[in-house]
Amino acid sequence: MSATHGPHSLAFRVMRLCKPSFHVDPPLRIDPFDLLAGEDFSDDPSSASLFRRHVSSADAVDSDLSYRNRFLLNHPTDPIGLSGLLLLPQSFGAIYLGETFCSYISVNNSSTSEVRDVTIKAEIQTERQRILLLDTSKSPVESIRTGGRYDFIVEHDVKELGAHTLVCSALYNDADGERKYLPQFFKFVVANPLSVRTKVRVVKETTFLEACIENHTKANLFMDQVDFEPAKQWSAVRLQNEDSTEDPPTSGLSGLIPKPPVIIRSGGGIHNYLYKLNPSADVSGQTKFQGSNILGKFQITWRTNLGEPGRLQTQQILGAPVSRKEINMRVAEVPAVIHLNRPFPAYLNLTNQTDRQLGPFEVSLSQDESQMEKPVGINGLQTLMLPRIEAFGSNDFQLNLIASKLGVQKISGITALDTREKKTYELVPEMEVSVLFFFSSGF
Repeated sequence: MSATHGPHSLAFRVMRLCKPSFHVDPPLRIDPFDLLAGEDFSDDPSSASLFRRHVSSADAVDSDLSYRNRFLLNHPTDPIGLSGLLLLPQSFGAIYLGETFCSYISVNNSSTSEVRDVTIKAEIQTERQRILLLDTSKSPVESIRTGGRYDFIVEHDVKELGAHTLVCSALYNDADGERKYLPQFFKFVVANPLSVRTKVRVVKETTFLEACIENHTKANLFMDQVDFEPAKQWSAVRLQNEDSTEDPPTSGLSGLIPKPPVIIRSGGGIHNYLYKLNPSADVSGQTKFQGSNILGKFQITWRTNLGEPGRLQTQQILGAPVSRKEINMRVAEVPAVIHLNRPFPAYLNLTNQTDRQLGPFEVSLSQDESQMEKPVGINGLQTLMLPRIEAFGSNDFQLNLIASKLGVQKISGITALDTREKKTYELVPEMEVSVLFFFSSGF
């Protein structure tokens, strides 16, 4: 069996199957008569009049042979330069990540004899892997006659950047019965069609994610879908401007008219998306408190000017590193109206964020300053006993408080002492409440 040594009867021809492009005429229009006469022909009156007498029809040539009418626009489409014709792909062209590479491959027999038992293979080779697209080993092509060909189409979803090689090979018997092997290589480079830059901002317990999508191609991208899929410990809502043009039409045909896609212009056009993320309430305690800073990933689909689809999935978007406390307390509810020197209940939730049992706990105000100096203090017993809390469990309880000063006051300094481990936790961050004076009318 020989390889590439010596002449081969077969040869591969490859054409990429993609949407055709528009054929654009040169903006400078010429007169075919310029090919027959010199550029100064029209400047000689005697020569011009002699030419007019020899033309058989007045419509065969413009009566004005000078150059002054060459730039007149005879039709509204003339300045565009589009001829109305479509141009088939002449090369692989630009191939982008997320597209489907589709190629028409023809095996031609250009020799003077028939070849038999042809085994054909086609595969894509990248820096990481080899993907088999076609293999006729189990059912070889019986024969390809002189001047004949065997055609097939292969498709491959492009999922890697960088250099790619389409390897086409044929194993066949020539006219002398010799088994020959023909490999041919067609190289192309896969580029990134767009980039996604993200910014993460955390405001209290709310996380805001901003994504900026930039178009790196030479064509406009019509974004069909830009969806953020949050990790299971998050829920996400997209924030939009009320005046955004992305909103569907408000007419009676709004259910029939499709939502217009977002257009990101070619050569560096950008579009921004903003999402609001909150901790999900539907996940288990262990998943919620394991400390992962993964926010989620984007699913992006688009189409080009002539409708060719593309699809990309980003890597996981990471937020700020999450530091988890062993014990966390949050205020579930406080009254909307709080009156001066009148007790009010505060409903709180104590959560164990570890994988072991903690407690029992003694909940009280910190003793770094006297009770009278605090604008909001505990009413009644100064210490509240709470039972043990299982791993990743929680306990709801009520704390009776009283405000001693008017205006906007802060609730702070609530601590919990683990009586078994002798460890104190500072639980509630400063929370502001509005304290009003209580008026009572009596007769």
